[in-house]
Amino acid sequence: MNEAEALKELNTKYEALRREISKVIIGQADVVDELLISVFSRGHCLLVGVPGLAKTLLVNTVSQTLGLTFNRIQFTPDLMPSDIIGSEILGDDRQFKFVKGPIFSNVVLADEINRTPPKTQAALLEAMQEKSVTTAGQTFKLPEPFFVLATQNPIEQEGTYPLPEAQLDRFMFNIRVDYPAFQEEVDVVKATTSDQGQKLNRVITAEEILSYQNLIRKMPVADNVVEYAVGAVAKSRPGTDAAGEETEKFISWGAGPRASQYLIIGAKCHAALRGKFSPDIEDVTAVAKPILRHRIVRNYRAEAEGISIEDLIQSLLKA
Repeated sequence: MNEAEALKELNTKYEALRREISKVIIGQADVVDELLISVFSRGHCLLVGVPGLAKTLLVNTVSQTLGLTFNRIQFTPDLMPSDIIGSEILGDDRQFKFVKGPIFSNVVLADEINRTPPKTQAALLEAMQEKSVTTAGQTFKLPEPFFVLATQNPIEQEGTYPLPEAQLDRFMFNIRVDYPAFQEEVDVVKATTSDQGQKLNRVITAEEILSYQNLIRKMPVADNVVEYAVGAVAKSRPGTDAAGEETEKFISWGAGPRASQYLIIGAKCHAALRGKFSPDIEDVTAVAKPILRHRIVRNYRAEAEGISIEDLIQSLLKA
């Protein structure tokens, strides 16, 4: 199969995935789209939204339609690193053996990730970046494909541990899950208060996901698109030559090089899922907000003047 045929097949699978997910998840089209882009881009996702917006259900639904192994870890203040990665136990033969934890799965849902202390949050770092786990001097590879999809509640801050910047940077996307529209909520209530259950079908296999991930990486990108993405990220860094007046005025920390990499990978995937053979600047702007919103830190002046991260991202893309 040549690349044009493979892209066409990816497009067909993507539409089938969206249809299958919509059997359970009503509305939230942008959220589903961004989640699927991160899957095909080999990225991890942070879903941020108030309780009851079906964040956990969405991740569970996506994992079922992708035909992947799935584990949910409920993060709590007493969760230990060994509860995630596994631990060594003494077997009947008086030999220590490693018992794998729930991280050894294709899709790992880290539910309410900000409820656990930094020591346990850090246990995810190596797994997310290296796709492997090291314990007692041994390294164990995680299954492929591998995604961490974490949820976070933005309103309840008592007894929580905000994710450090290094951990946030590991997430390709920070996806805002918002309240449904009125008609969508009506449909949700009708669907969830009746006895009709929806059976989900597997649309795609793990092997197909890996081949599509490789296909997206091979897509060519014009130099002007790469320069636009790198330029937008560079403009977010105060105290540098690229920084504009708004950046110096309202931003305390800008995005790092990982943001530029994710902008291009995300743009490639956005283009591929729409049947295009190469991304353009529109594809970069389409994925910019979920990629940049957790990598740019506003200062107190921006907060006092009511300037949101989204406003700042919009001005960076225009500049």
